[in-house]
Amino acid sequence: MILDQFRLDGRIALVTGSSRGLGQGAALALAEAGADIALLDRGDNSDTAAQIEALGRRVLRLQRDFVSASADDLEGDVARVVEHFGRIDILVNNAGTIRRTAAAEHPASDWDDVLHVNLDAVFHLSQAAGRRMLAQESGRIINVASMLSFQGGILVPGYTASKHAVAGLTKALANEWAARGVTVNAVAPGYMATDNTQALREDADRSASILGRIPAGRWGTPQDLQGVFVFLASEAASYVTGAIVPVDGGWLVR
Repeated sequence: MILDQFRLDGRIALVTGSSRGLGQGAALALAEAGADIALLDRGDNSDTAAQIEALGRRVLRLQRDFVSASADDLEGDVARVVEHFGRIDILVNNAGTIRRTAAAEHPASDWDDVLHVNLDAVFHLSQAAGRRMLAQESGRIINVASMLSFQGGILVPGYTASKHAVAGLTKALANEWAARGVTVNAVAPGYMATDNTQALREDADRSASILGRIPAGRWGTPQDLQGVFVFLASEAASYVTGAIVPVDGGWLVR
């Protein structure tokens, strides 16, 4: 049955930035599809963990600040997942940060922090998880890209650079790993009602301008992404790799 190909029973997923927003939505969706979940966050992910346990799934809570995380730190986090669950099948690289400042005044520290969280951590986690997935000849890596993987944005040079790089890294890893059973894809959310867009949503003029360009006529929600995360993590997507999938209410085609 086709719906069985979307089941994730027996799979182990590691989701970063899962305490709220898109990451929480991804973790819950994968759990609802049958996966056990490891949560890797800077903050308190106890609410997400409780919801996963209520679904009857196992959960492992890990804590890490990606701004200061080294490659060895992230290798260790993946090792803890494998030690606890016995394997890792799915990695969702969702954790991210954004700093808004005009390019001419953009602090070097903001640039460094954004690239460290949004790009360096994505590579190091993908590398650590990918090694295990290549050894077992199966795995799914799902990165979170952005509309700013395609466009330039305003006042966010570091974020834009990092999200363009995430799209490129997704394709690079897909090229190397597809023949060994590991797919690497990215989801590119449109304008979502999350903490990252709170300032935009509270600016009446900017919000109206954004909504005026979205054919769907509304901000997206974490629930709008859940089906795509499950699909890309499942056997139904076994021949999908290197894709950057927009979930944007039509923003890019306007």
